[in-house]
Amino acid sequence: MPEPRSRHYRSIFISDVHLGSRPAKAEYLIDFLRYNDADTVYLVGDIVDGWRLRRSWHWPQAHNDVVQKLLRKARKGTEIYYVAGNHDEFLRSFQGTHFGGIVVCDRLIHKGADGRDYLVIHGDQFDQLVHNVRWLAYLGDKAYDLAIVINRAVAALRRLLGRPYWSFSSWAKVKVKKAVNFISSFQEVLAQEARRSDVDGVICGHIHHAAIEEIRGVRYMNTGDWVESCTALVEDFEGNFEIITWTGIAAPATAESKLRVAEAAGVKAA
Repeated sequence: MPEPRSRHYRSIFISDVHLGSRPAKAEYLIDFLRYNDADTVYLVGDIVDGWRLRRSWHWPQAHNDVVQKLLRKARKGTEIYYVAGNHDEFLRSFQGTHFGGIVVCDRLIHKGADGRDYLVIHGDQFDQLVHNVRWLAYLGDKAYDLAIVINRAVAALRRLLGRPYWSFSSWAKVKVKKAVNFISSFQEVLAQEARRSDVDGVICGHIHHAAIEEIRGVRYMNTGDWVESCTALVEDFEGNFEIITWTGIAAPATAESKLRVAEAAGVKAA
């Protein structure tokens, strides 16, 4: 794989990493952060998966490396804001607190380079399934785990058949949610909240579906996730926004991470 070109942005928005869960693609995020820097980084919720950690402890070195990478960026002068989500809702008790230079908050306003104001919020507050029917949300979380397992089996079979990667879990999630108009209704509710907040747009996460949409004069932007799609939202110095998909790891930092990446890709490590 050719060496990626390092880029510096005005802002980077990342959400739904789910550190502490097995599906988290921490190595991909570490690689993304190696080659992409910004004046300001927004962590838009569910960076740490407290739900999974309460059920069983899973914290490999790669997950710790993500935290250390972010702390190093903060020490070097990058402004970092951590907007709490539903999986890391324990942080909502620490609003305004600084952890190693990272500021914790529940929501904030990002002023774009073009002068527009954007509400930055995880979005779970407007997902009635999570907010009002907690037990059903946990059940859905377990179903998502099962979809990830099926996804790995499907990916292995497609590799044996010489077919390109295809995400069963992404396909199933989009099909099911579109069947109940979940994504579109979520986007509409978030756009309404932006109007109530008297801003020009909203930047969120939560539903693991990266998007940049115009909804009746409001710009809706979702950062996606680092469980399947490995996407981030970036803003350049002219105020243009773009979704970046990080599909591979160019230069793993250690022999151990090389082995993990090779195994994930289904090839033998050198």
